[in-house]
Amino acid sequence: MNSFKSILLTTVVAGVSLLALSACDKCEGDNPRARVINQGTKDASVQIKTSNGNTENINNVPPKTTSAVREYAAGTVTFTITLDKTELVETVQMNECHEYDITIASDNTISTTDRDLND
Repeated sequence: MNSFKSILLTTVVAGVSLLALSACDKCEGDNPRARVINQGTKDASVQIKTSNGNTENINNVPPKTTSAVREYAAGTVTFTITLDKTELVETVQMNECHEYDITIASDNTISTTDRDLND
């Protein structure tokens, strides 16, 4: 009978552990981040000004490429996106565990998407 209780206890503990792990968020407190997806015909650059005064740059992303991801502090962030002589400025609230995709379409129009990394 003791071995049955031991097996039952082990099974219950394993089940609860798996349930707890599957309920966890994929991202916990990570800094927000951004990347440039350039499907256009010209180099693109982005300046990221954070609420704590720091600046991150993603410079000269060639057409048909995607930049590396840049992390920055959460808070109010100003993105200055430059494509040839066109400049777009967006100020957004960036929370932890969010990623901001800056996409240059094939016709060189600029769009932005904020994604929650826990979705």
